Amino acid sequence: MELKDKSSGFVVNMAIALKGGPEFTKLKQACTFPRLSQGRTLRAILEYARNTEYGKEHHFSEILDATSEIELYELYRKYNKPSEYEDFRPYVDRMMKGEGDVLFPGHPLLYATTSGSSAAPKFVPISDVYLNSIHRKMTLVWCYSFIKCRPGTFSGKVFNVVGKQAEGHTEDGTMLGSVSNFTARSANPLVLDKYVIPQEVYSIDDYATRNYVLMRLAIEADVTLYITPNPSTVVELQNVVDKWLDEFIEDIGNGTLSRKVDVPEDVRAVVEPLLSPNSTRAFELRALQSQYDRVLPKHFWPNLQVLMTWKCGNTGIYLKQMADFFPDGMAHFELGYFSTECRAGLAIEEGIDSVPMPHMHFYEFKREKDLDDPDAPFYNLYELKEGERYCPYVTTFSGLYRYNMNDIIQIGPAYINAPSFHMVRKANGIVSITGEKLYEEQFITAVNQAQESTGLKLKYFTGYVNLGKSSYDWYFEFEDRKVNQKRAQAFADVVDENLKKLNIEYESKRNSFRLKAPSVYLLVPDAFDKFKEFILNINHRDASRFKPNVLAQNEDLHSAIDRFRQQIRTRREEKKKRKSKIKDES
Repeated sequence: MELKDKSSGFVVNMAIALKGGPEFTKLKQACTFPRLSQGRTLRAILEYARNTEYGKEHHFSEILDATSEIELYELYRKYNKPSEYEDFRPYVDRMMKGEGDVLFPGHPLLYATTSGSSAAPKFVPISDVYLNSIHRKMTLVWCYSFIKCRPGTFSGKVFNVVGKQAEGHTEDGTMLGSVSNFTARSANPLVLDKYVIPQEVYSIDDYATRNYVLMRLAIEADVTLYITPNPSTVVELQNVVDKWLDEFIEDIGNGTLSRKVDVPEDVRAVVEPLLSPNSTRAFELRALQSQYDRVLPKHFWPNLQVLMTWKCGNTGIYLKQMADFFPDGMAHFELGYFSTECRAGLAIEEGIDSVPMPHMHFYEFKREKDLDDPDAPFYNLYELKEGERYCPYVTTFSGLYRYNMNDIIQIGPAYINAPSFHMVRKANGIVSITGEKLYEEQFITAVNQAQESTGLKLKYFTGYVNLGKSSYDWYFEFEDRKVNQKRAQAFADVVDENLKKLNIEYESKRNSFRLKAPSVYLLVPDAFDKFKEFILNINHRDASRFKPNVLAQNEDLHSAIDRFRQQIRTRREEKKKRKSKIKDES
């Protein structure tokens, strides 16, 4: 297959360069003078929101009277405490009922949805200014960085895997939806014309069906840009190709969308008119199938120029699985520090960490080792030290003020005069394997609900991330010592279903097969005290400091509890052997 639509790709590049080039220059200027940019940005945000309900309650006008940058920061921190989403929920509830000028002027254009610490999801308001001054301009910088690295990025099609456009509406009719979809739709119209997937496909609720339609359309195309946040999606979609390649080839040859797959009729009505018999492409794929044991993206998308996924945090396990998937010479970009609440950083070159946007957000940071100290200092963007780890707090043009991102980031080499950074993991009390952001309190709630509904009571329980299996390992000690593995697994299944109800991202990742079913392990009686003793014998730590989280990503403790279980099992087997030997001798 040869590169197609070269002239069209050239036109797209020119359009991106025309608008993205100046925005890229602004970013470089902001990173050259981050201290100046941050002071201006905070003033601009506070000026924008000074007459809102939140701005009046939190003294924005008084803060803006500051005559120096230092005084500005001191007053801002004096009147605005560090905040979690639940601090903003009462304001968001008012906005969702139609009230204006609450967190920012006017009304949101969208509420982006994600999981929160409570059963109720977060609804993150997206303002008009945030859309037009942040999202769209950052997308221009993003696309410009692609063509700087790989000019052929838009010579073919764009395969962008995002969430559904609309997940519902508020009382006043404002859309609830996916921030990734929202960002994708904010691209240049010429780029939008390159998208291989119609919006309607993302609305399919059944993930097996959705994945089939995604790859049915994508595998026929000459994809040159592949964007999906989670590399686990890349692995899962390749599994779809492994399973359905024969069906794809038949579909492509006939210009059909298989009736073996239960595609909603409204989606089918959109997709089928786009299809026509393509015997050439069907022949190419059949030839690849006969040539290779496993047909991979490097075979069916040999012209792929850029892949963009997360490469930080817990993604390493999936990156290893897809290490041989793609053509040589393809650029693999880090997606950047991008969340529902804030698009806080972009990786603007291949192989570098995220670069902050000093002219678009105001950043504060607390050192990882100081997170439990309420009196510990906050640091500004230009005060961070390479190699150190911090938790970021952001202030945005979309109504979040000193918002705790609950992430641990590590500072990398400077980009001009601004720090680069990458995410290491979620902060204490939150874990995430593939973007589900599971809170410890949600796990505790799900377990307690399972105890009530099943009648089984626990004396001790804990859970750990298992990156190798893309799942969670749960350890239970039941009060009833007769509970066997089968009953424990049934109990774990109830906990799993409870978590799906408590956390929409957990439900999404489980339903899309990116997150596998949890594994359950039985613990011996008095497990906590025995495990504590086991750990203290290893580490010789102060017993009062042994306070492990109920849910954690902690490889050392995870390994220790497995060794602890193995030690108990070995002791029991040895005891049985001794008893058997005594019996035989008698």
